[in-house]
Amino acid sequence: MLVVHADKGTETISRNIYGHFAEHLGRCIYEGFWVGKDPAIPNTRGIRNDVVEALRRIKIPVLRWPGGCFADEYHWKEGIGPRDKRPPMINTHWGMVKETNAFGTHELLDLCEQLGCEAYVAGNVGSGTVEEMQDWVEYMTFDGDSEMANLRRANGRDKPWRVKYFGVGNENWGCGGSMTPEFYADLYNRFQTYVRSYSGNRIVKIACGPGSENYHWMRTVTERAHRRMDAISLHHYVRGTGNWTRKGSATKFDETEWFALMKNTLTIYPLLQGNIDIIDKIDPRGRIGLFVDEYGTWWDAEPGTNPSFLYQQNTLRDAVSAGIFLNAFNKHCRRVRMANIAQTNNVLQAMILTKGAKMILTPTYHVFEMYKVHHDAKLLPIDLQCGTYQHGSETVAALDIS
Repeated sequence: MLVVHADKGTETISRNIYGHFAEHLGRCIYEGFWVGKDPAIPNTRGIRNDVVEALRRIKIPVLRWPGGCFADEYHWKEGIGPRDKRPPMINTHWGMVKETNAFGTHELLDLCEQLGCEAYVAGNVGSGTVEEMQDWVEYMTFDGDSEMANLRRANGRDKPWRVKYFGVGNENWGCGGSMTPEFYADLYNRFQTYVRSYSGNRIVKIACGPGSENYHWMRTVTERAHRRMDAISLHHYVRGTGNWTRKGSATKFDETEWFALMKNTLTIYPLLQGNIDIIDKIDPRGRIGLFVDEYGTWWDAEPGTNPSFLYQQNTLRDAVSAGIFLNAFNKHCRRVRMANIAQTNNVLQAMILTKGAKMILTPTYHVFEMYKVHHDAKLLPIDLQCGTYQHGSETVAALDIS
């Protein structure tokens, strides 16, 4: 039995819960978004039209970039200016491959303008400097006369961009610097000081939160830095096994692995509540948002592909998992104000898979297409009584809704 209390809705589901994430990883950026001057693939200023059109159909609200782990080794000044003059770098986290820097700040913000979405830029705390981060924000958003603003103009952009979201580091407990929460919180307080709001562009500052059940990190960082953050992140990936080294196939699975994924995905509910309880005690007025800016299914890479590129297929199993995640975010929208599924193209639980000029939309894409009616909608309380799904000796609720 289902009862919807249509007269009792008080919370609004932020459209940003339906956000996306694109990292310099595998074929997410290159081939997924960026094709340069390839005449065989219709594009606008190097960005493929078919992908833009598909993402516009699901009303993509926000795109997080450049990472991910890549963010804390990315030096933005290497990705501006004439492309033939941009120095290459090694993408040490994702296969030790050459990163050409052909897709940088201008290309990202052009992409966001084509998509009609907000940009969520992740800054480099792990290997960067305060000055580098300050310069990047000034380069993108300052409208006056300064070295960085004039450099932007020299590179072809007169008016500043509107950059609403800025992340101060990524996974700094791991790939972003192997830090303790105490050390990161102090660094966050220092770095964020120089993430300034220029020329009427009010930046939302996001602190690096934990991965999954690291409540000590959430509590410590929030206690030490809550006055200087607007939001804090949370990452959570799921799979059909309990083993990170053997995550299982995206397409070859039995009912045991299907059930395991549903059970593992449902852990998002207590995980959200546990982190929200911590934030509520420190920020009882509800100012700080919880941004789940990486989540999704993570399988073994497809056979015959570079395992560091995290290319995986997508089935109805992934789609159901995505629906559970989105339901959980909707039902916790009092605090959960953004979520970014990983990743947009050709990586992990992708919306879109490309191969040359060909493109397909995954089952997960169609979940986002169906759920777009929830963007900025009122959350209505529900009472649900339903049966259970039993497999072996374990059971979960047979239905999950929002």
